[in-house]
Amino acid sequence: MYDYVIAGAGSAGCVLADRLSRDPGVQVLLVEAGGADRHPYLRVPKGVGKLFGDPSYSWHYRTRPVRPGGNPDMWVRGKVLGGSSSVNGMVYNRGTRADWDGLAALGNPGWDWESVLPAFRAIEDNALGASPTRGTGGPLRVSTVRDPDPLCDELIATGETLGLRAVADVNEHDGERIGYAMATIKAGQRFSAARAFLRPARSRPNLVVAAHTTVTRVLLDGDKATGVQVRTARGSSETILARREVILSLGSLATPKLLQLSGIGPAGTLRAAGVEVRLDRPLVGARLREHRCLALRFRLNAPLGANRQLAGSVAQARTGAAYLLTRKGPLARPAYDVMAFLKSRPDAARPDAEVLLAPWSLGALVPGKPAAVEREPGVSACAMVLRPTSEGSLAITSADPDAAPDIDPGYFASAHDRKVAGDLFGRLRAYFATDPIASRIRRETFPGPSVASDSEEEVVRSALDGGYCGFHAVGTCAMGSAPQDVTDPELRVRGVDNLRVVDASVLPVMVAGNLNGPVMAMAWRAAESLLADR
Repeated sequence: MYDYVIAGAGSAGCVLADRLSRDPGVQVLLVEAGGADRHPYLRVPKGVGKLFGDPSYSWHYRTRPVRPGGNPDMWVRGKVLGGSSSVNGMVYNRGTRADWDGLAALGNPGWDWESVLPAFRAIEDNALGASPTRGTGGPLRVSTVRDPDPLCDELIATGETLGLRAVADVNEHDGERIGYAMATIKAGQRFSAARAFLRPARSRPNLVVAAHTTVTRVLLDGDKATGVQVRTARGSSETILARREVILSLGSLATPKLLQLSGIGPAGTLRAAGVEVRLDRPLVGARLREHRCLALRFRLNAPLGANRQLAGSVAQARTGAAYLLTRKGPLARPAYDVMAFLKSRPDAARPDAEVLLAPWSLGALVPGKPAAVEREPGVSACAMVLRPTSEGSLAITSADPDAAPDIDPGYFASAHDRKVAGDLFGRLRAYFATDPIASRIRRETFPGPSVASDSEEEVVRSALDGGYCGFHAVGTCAMGSAPQDVTDPELRVRGVDNLRVVDASVLPVMVAGNLNGPVMAMAWRAAESLLADR
């Protein structure tokens, strides 16, 4: 028996395991379906592309078709110590003051900016040094691009020409801005949550990490969570009891799935799946919000950028050898080198779009096949509606834990999202038509001239057919002060004692940007609450 049983060794789970096990009088178990993060590709920032399709290291969740007649998405999540922080693009954001203050205004005291900022500063060891918003000396290394491709300076200069503020730290300002991406990278190597928080804690005798172990159900005694049922690497089923709490940190897809499998969710969904209803909670799996990235790709008129270093086995081998010697080059950089936050239209109250820019380009997407870097030189952009209001859902389809859930991504269901996407697309085209980057462009390769900048319908269709999932799902166990909200502001599951959710699923709205950093800060803050309750 353990005091705390944490399901999921991802961004939140690793932080919780570290923080809670610092008390030698507390027994902590961290359960992870995946294995150790020892594969060398998991250390190379861009090396994870070699593992993205490998079910040994990632969960692959297939969604409904993203539009009638369209293709489904494949939503990938980490299945390894460190979870998605071990397989993500490593871009590090915090969200803005207004995002966090808005979260508190929705009825979630303690999650305002001034309350969360100390957690960010505590977890960070920021290469740019300490500031009122940055931390140093913390467990998580955060850095900017060390040896950027020369084309990136031109991408930033183009943004300045259009009125964006060029900054060294894109997280330090909340206005329109552009700069090199901040990322969880140290000396050219990925710095995952497992490396930052779990690895230093593994030597503690009061922390047990059970890898290759899948949580299949939360055990309930009346209205109290008493432990979890797990399936071990040998395939046997075991019961693990928790004296104090069961904490679910499986993410916005697996956490609501587990709750539903445990009988906590919409009664109709549970009955249809053959699961006994223990607690009818209609919003478990509902209110799902996810970023859908608009994609633009361009052919360059000169041999610039990183395609020549990344396309083809010979080039990859040469670039890989150089990386091993220097820990530099394109393999040492985050998924996207440059990022900008901007307004989709001049009268927007604040930036409502995020743009990620890279000195490389992918070929045409083919459903079911990994995207490949083009051999000819290119540049690309991935842009997203920063705070989508469209909502999807997740529902189990069977009592079998291995059965795939039904996921409706809900992309562009709201007029707000369609409007911002259309306006954003126009701004992106204007950006690439502006010098200095315009002087490097030969032509637009995707979506091309068939998509008109002023056609909202065509822009949305191109995003659905040729864009990307942002891998930033939230909301499926959203917190709030209303009785129907799945979790309360302390992240406790309403109606069940000793059961808590600590992951992105508790966010009722998007904390603007990439979510790995916010999830780690939330877990740090949640651990403070757990320790205070003792």
